[in-house]
Amino acid sequence: MKFSGTCIVCNEKIEIDEIGLWAKGLGVKHEKCAQINELQCIVCGASAGCQQCEFQENCDIPTVSQLCICKKCSEKKDAFSSYQKSANKKFPLLNS
Repeated sequence: MKFSGTCIVCNEKIEIDEIGLWAKGLGVKHEKCAQINELQCIVCGASAGCQQCEFQENCDIPTVSQLCICKKCSEKKDAFSSYQKSANKKFPLLNS
């Protein structure tokens, strides 16, 4: 890394000269975190809980939508509205 950053998977700092993977518009992650098959919740940014998900057996993480929602956020009263707002904020082109 030429600049320090925060890993989008574990939220830990990635220091200068440490190996990290960067994708424009997505952010950076540790090399070790790239091996983890875990999605982020689009609403709160925390882990989506893939390892405990009821759909884990049928889900192919690399090919499914990255717009997942965690159990905590999905159980809130306004879950769908929060999901829509987060998706629209993250991907403004969807509003066009």
